[in-house]
Amino acid sequence: MTDITREMFDQYYFPMFTPPQFVLVKGKGSRLWDQEGKEYIDLSGGIAVNALGHCDDRLVETIREQAGKLWHVSNLMTNEPVISVAKQLVEETFADKVFFCNSGAEANEAALKLARRYALDKYGVEKDEIISFTQSFHGRTLFTVTVGGQHHYSDGFGPNPTAITHIPYNDIEILKNTISEKTCAVMLEPIQGEGGIIPADPEFLKQVRELCDKYHALLIFDEVQTGNARTGKLYAYMHYGVAPDILSTAKGLAGGFPIGAILATKEVASVFTPGVHGTTFGGNPLACAVANKVIEIIKQPDFLDGVNTRSKWFFERLNEINNKYQCFSEIRGKGLLIGAVLKSEYEGQSAKLLKAAIDHNLLVLVAGKNVVRFAPALNITKDEFDAGMQKFELAVEDFINSHNNK
Repeated sequence: MTDITREMFDQYYFPMFTPPQFVLVKGKGSRLWDQEGKEYIDLSGGIAVNALGHCDDRLVETIREQAGKLWHVSNLMTNEPVISVAKQLVEETFADKVFFCNSGAEANEAALKLARRYALDKYGVEKDEIISFTQSFHGRTLFTVTVGGQHHYSDGFGPNPTAITHIPYNDIEILKNTISEKTCAVMLEPIQGEGGIIPADPEFLKQVRELCDKYHALLIFDEVQTGNARTGKLYAYMHYGVAPDILSTAKGLAGGFPIGAILATKEVASVFTPGVHGTTFGGNPLACAVANKVIEIIKQPDFLDGVNTRSKWFFERLNEINNKYQCFSEIRGKGLLIGAVLKSEYEGQSAKLLKAAIDHNLLVLVAGKNVVRFAPALNITKDEFDAGMQKFELAVEDFINSHNNK
């Protein structure tokens, strides 16, 4: 028995979140249990974080082993796990150098600072414009929330950083008319996550790369959500054959243990000399040991094939449900980052469908007001998937009935 209650959250915590009226205490795989012993199926993956589900035995053992060796030494020294995971990331990607921090927001903050510093050192103070895209999301720091293309996240915190331009996503003609010699970087998500699970058009990404090269602007890919095998490749840029100059990663990188990173070419990374940027906890041995194990697992071809197999499960089953209930206009995404877009008659009601899912002991996500998002564990079992989809169909049925009975 515990003395902790859900009411205590409202009493003691900042009023920024409104979690359901239960407290989770245990997880295994894609199942969770609350204080009352009630079981839930988790198709949210901790918002694309729990890459290997809850309490994966391999990660538990890695944490236990590293916890008995070394937790933290600061960046005045180095350690074996940080070197090992940096080596893996360089060997598996376009990058030559890696910097570790603690979250996706920190990674994107570092990426933006790196781009500005590179432009200043190489071209001078006039080259400072950052181009981003409407409906994008890059984090909650003042810089990243301003670069993100959803103003309701940045309003009320001014004065905001300047020299940031937002244009429509997937529209190359507008980018052609916007980018200039003043542009220091173009930042985008290969698949917009919070904006509605919107994949980039391959030709659009190809031409963005060409325009960045033409105007000596850096291309930054925010792969905080799309990275770490989420889309069926280690990083989503690998689907497109277009490599960035800087890539941010976090979320699933350590399967639930907090860590973030930026990857970059040697040329770009060279401007982050001692004292220019830093972190106290980033690159600590405990986080890096877990990330090292996660990368070892998820980079394997068999594992990536498994992600793509599971993706087919979801697309097929969601389309079956939609054929029956006719509530979605589109099922889109890649790998295990999937969005079900509500039809116009249900516009703005994704949170209601999420609530209906919770009522059936199912955890899903939203991506804006019109999209239900799925970002489950990449190794979700068939039994867990079947149980989750059965619950989701019941939630959809309740949602439709509730709408029709207004």
